[in-house]
Amino acid sequence: MAERVLVVIPTYNEIKNLSQIVPEALRQDPRIEVLVVDDGSPDGTGALADRMGEEDPRIHCLHRTAKEGLGKAYLAGFRWALERDYDFIFEMDADFSHDPKYLPTFLGAIEDADVVIGSRYKTGVNVINWPMSRLLLSYGANLYAHWITGLPLTDSTGGFKCFRREVLATLELDRVRSNGYSFQIEMSFRAWKRGFRLKEIPIVFVDRVEGQSKMNKRIVREAIWMVWWLRLRSMVGKL
Repeated sequence: MAERVLVVIPTYNEIKNLSQIVPEALRQDPRIEVLVVDDGSPDGTGALADRMGEEDPRIHCLHRTAKEGLGKAYLAGFRWALERDYDFIFEMDADFSHDPKYLPTFLGAIEDADVVIGSRYKTGVNVINWPMSRLLLSYGANLYAHWITGLPLTDSTGGFKCFRREVLATLELDRVRSNGYSFQIEMSFRAWKRGFRLKEIPIVFVDRVEGQSKMNKRIVREAIWMVWWLRLRSMVGKL
């Protein structure tokens, strides 16, 4: 029986990108299906996802009533995937900063790994169209996270990832605390501490084509203290 692959794409006001990103993802492999997790987008993103799903059974939409953050959207998508027995579950942004062309590379890499992370920094700095301030913030955040947690990654905040279902089934998703960009650190850290194999592949990250970035000061503050919380919880065996 063919392995089942699900790409989870969280959306909030991504109607301009959705009709392009979803078909492009589906073209990469016949096993791939897409789950759009929409947080009640007022621009009609969720309704568009429903219409696309009516035309193609590989497209699904999970509607949430409010904008609750990136982490909670992904957790809802992961639970949906686990309930339906998908073998490999991806995280991917809707804005083309994560190029769907890398999906087959992820699927090749996960053959000998449990979590595959698309890294912007594995082979140098592969980021296009970011201002220097944003680049320095991201690069510095990854150095900081590595220093505090010991997580053996060059890009622990990257959000283009693929998990084996066994990882998500083991991680006790109800215990995940992060909701912003530190969500990416926490998921990888929890997997690593449970002995799962992490692997990075290089990607080129291009700043979003349409819409606005979700980065804000609250997300940065969460990331600063969350790495210490993860380290301390791990030290006392309560992660």
